[in-house]
Amino acid sequence: MADQITSRRWYRRIGPGLITACVVIGPGSIMTSSKIGANEQYSMLWVVVVSVAFMMLFMTLGAKLGVAATGSPCDHVRKKAGNWLAVLVGTGIFFISAAFQSGNNIGVAAAFETFIHSKPILTGLIVVFNLLTISFLFVFKDLYRLLEKTMAFFVALMLICFAINLIRLRPDLAAMGKGLIPSLDRSVDTMTVLGLIGTTFAIAAAFFQAYLVRQKGWNLADLRSGLVDARVGSFVMFLITLILMSTAAAGLYTGKSVQLNNPVSVATSLETTFGPTARTIFCVGLFCAAYSSFLVNSMIGGFMASDGLGLGSNPEDTGPKIMTTAVLLTGLFVGFAVLMFDFDRTPTIIAAQAVTVVAAPLVAGVLLWLTSSRDIMGEQVNHPVTIGFGLIGILMLFVMAGKTALVDIPLKLNAYQQLSESNPTVD
Repeated sequence: MADQITSRRWYRRIGPGLITACVVIGPGSIMTSSKIGANEQYSMLWVVVVSVAFMMLFMTLGAKLGVAATGSPCDHVRKKAGNWLAVLVGTGIFFISAAFQSGNNIGVAAAFETFIHSKPILTGLIVVFNLLTISFLFVFKDLYRLLEKTMAFFVALMLICFAINLIRLRPDLAAMGKGLIPSLDRSVDTMTVLGLIGTTFAIAAAFFQAYLVRQKGWNLADLRSGLVDARVGSFVMFLITLILMSTAAAGLYTGKSVQLNNPVSVATSLETTFGPTARTIFCVGLFCAAYSSFLVNSMIGGFMASDGLGLGSNPEDTGPKIMTTAVLLTGLFVGFAVLMFDFDRTPTIIAAQAVTVVAAPLVAGVLLWLTSSRDIMGEQVNHPVTIGFGLIGILMLFVMAGKTALVDIPLKLNAYQQLSESNPTVD
């Protein structure tokens, strides 16, 4: 079987990398990429190259861990460090996924919001999509195969939709090429750079590669396929992000600050300039990005939490299904409150960011540590160069965690406090 898999053409050997790309390219990534393109034009494209390079490194580590290790990732953590660390890793990712799942629900609704203005209908749609996802978990026996085919479809549709808008805008190819070269311009906002890196360098998704390659059935004989798959998935992330930023640069850049508060405002801006077709195409791509991220994000939180708690890590186990359902229902509850009652979800975002400050560097460190352990990896253990670049990636995560703790959270707390004082009835 392994020989059959290895002998297939490269495009038939990919899957886990595409699934990971889908969770990275979500509503938050679309918004960040569009805002930066609209305000900085093409000058920040090089940041995407850097962030995707580190994402590819850690995706490769995740794939290697999945095929080389004999047990689940958190089982190895338990054996080497104790149950406390496995629980901390699993529950940390669970809380991040659950808190940000509300944004994926709202992103799905936003794809329809420019066409449907009824809150009850929009809310009903996200309820249907959540129930559909939960049914996937409990009805389909080969959950991985269904997920892989669904994500491949969403990736293809995203690429087509976003590329159509970009081609119609006729971007400045010379400026795009120049933007891919790192700039030492002192006017570059460090916070903007870190924000863009943060939307692409998603360490939990990279770690989840270890689970996906195991679900696909790969072993050491398929390691080459796993590495190709991680590179293809990383390239897809890069390409879609580049297209989104370049579309905003070509269509929305005015030389002045452009305010884009949500995906709907991006779609509306494109419609104002290029007509309703551009809005429709963008919203189709937005739905693909939001719902694919919606699916995979919940599985990352559910499967890693279940593994950390010792409840199983395979699709046929009950633990991952229950924990994934818990992520989905948490996101649905908050998304429902936002859409129907204008609930301010700032507290959930602050909570998720607070957990991220600790969890993101921790998860990256655990992944690098496990893949650098010869007793787990055997001959596939990390080389010194890989360890060196991995440590640089972890340092980047610490810097982003510092930005989150010292800049993002205080700003959100201050804004929320001011809103509460001006409106005592705010929840």
